[in-house]
Amino acid sequence: MEDAWSLLLIIVESGGWYAPVVFILFHVFRQFVFIPPAVVCIAGGLMFGVVPGIVYSLLGLSGASILFYFLMRQIPEMMNKLSRLKKRLVGRFRDLTVAQVALLRLVPVIHYQLLSFCLYERKSSFKDFLFASFLANIPFVIFYTLFGEYVGEFNSATGIILMILFLVLAYMLREKITFIRWREFFDATS
Repeated sequence: MEDAWSLLLIIVESGGWYAPVVFILFHVFRQFVFIPPAVVCIAGGLMFGVVPGIVYSLLGLSGASILFYFLMRQIPEMMNKLSRLKKRLVGRFRDLTVAQVALLRLVPVIHYQLLSFCLYERKSSFKDFLFASFLANIPFVIFYTLFGEYVGEFNSATGIILMILFLVLAYMLREKITFIRWREFFDATS
């Protein structure tokens, strides 16, 4: 393991200016190879250091959000699938706030693209979606880049306590009012 880590650091150090570019592009396209974004953020912190790792991960996740937004517009089947998943897990008449999405992204078992879809439904214009996605990614990137080295050392009780804490905070930050159109309410009950 020590040899592999040394080899990886040598490759990054000798990579010059294109190592961060490749890392950012990997962040953008990692969603197609089903690699969790938390793993890539942890790797960015370990390879580039804390501050550059945060910056590169934010740029990469912003690029991934741009790609996600345009894919939602072009592939309605994907949007329908995520919509059904959201209705099943979150609820038909519930929308998650940006703060809730930011906290739920810290829980590693919650689907990252589903949370992006929740932002997509809430913020339909490109500029609003990109800004909300950027804000929701900040705590995620900072947490996994800074504490990435220590997350693996947590015992299971600490991990469970952290996940419960994040879920309770997400519940407390929920939207307190839900507006249901008259016609939708009666369609749901019949």
